Amino acid sequence: MLRNIKNLFGYKIHARDGNIGEVYDFFFDDETWAVRYLVVDVETWLLNRKVLISPAVFGQPEWESRYFPVTLTQQQVKNSPDIDTHKPISRQHQIELHNYYGWPLYWHAGGPYNIPPVTYISETERGKTSTREDERDSHLRSMREVKNYHIHAIGGEIGHVSDFLVDDKTWVVRYIVVDTGSWLPGKKILIAPLWIDKVCWEESKVYVDLPKEMIKNSPKYDPSIPVSRECEIALYEYYCRQKYWV
Repeated sequence: MLRNIKNLFGYKIHARDGNIGEVYDFFFDDETWAVRYLVVDVETWLLNRKVLISPAVFGQPEWESRYFPVTLTQQQVKNSPDIDTHKPISRQHQIELHNYYGWPLYWHAGGPYNIPPVTYISETERGKTSTREDERDSHLRSMREVKNYHIHAIGGEIGHVSDFLVDDKTWVVRYIVVDTGSWLPGKKILIAPLWIDKVCWEESKVYVDLPKEMIKNSPKYDPSIPVSRECEIALYEYYCRQKYWV
C-alpha cells in the first residue's frame, strides 16, 4: 500500500523494551528514491539527540495505533554512534552506524526501485572498508528539506512538492505529490520519480520530463483516498509511460 510520508511524521518508535521516540524526518537515496533511514527524535529520554533507524529493523507497523516496532533495545539506541542529522551524512558515518548495528550495506546493491539484498558485515570485514568507499557521496536527502521544492515541467513551473507516497513494503518513493498552487488552484497531482529529468539541489528545483499543458489535464490526486492500482494504471496510461510494476 502507498502511504503519505506527511502522515507518518510523529509515529512512535517502539523498541523491544519500551518507547524510543517519534519520527521526525526521513532520509531517502536520491539515486534509487528508496527511504534509507528514519530520523527519530529521542529527546524525551536522550536530551538533544536525534538518531537514525533503518527500515530493515521494522516489525509489522501498527498503522492505526501509529507506531513502528523495531528489533532494537533502548540501550542499543542510547549507545549508538552520535550523528548530526542537521549536516550531510557521509558514507563514513553510515558505515560506522551499520557496523554498530550489523545492518545491511544497502549501497553494495545496484538498480533503481529494487530493495537491496541483505548483505550483513561479517566480523572480519568490520573496519576494513576502503577509504575510497568511505569518501563516496551518500546521496541522502531529507524529505523535510525537499518538501516545498519547486517543480518545473517542459514549458514552465507547475507547483511545489507537498508530500511523498511510499510503498509500505519496500519503502521506495513511488510518487511526489505536487501542489499546483496558483497555477491550478486546489489541484494536486502525482509525479513518479522515474519521470524526473534532473534535480538542482542547490536551487531547490525539480525538473520533470512532462509537458506543462499535458499536466494541466492530468488525473487529480485526492489525499483522502488511497491510491489504488486502477488509479495508477490510469495515470501511467494518461502519460503513456511504462508501468513500474510490469
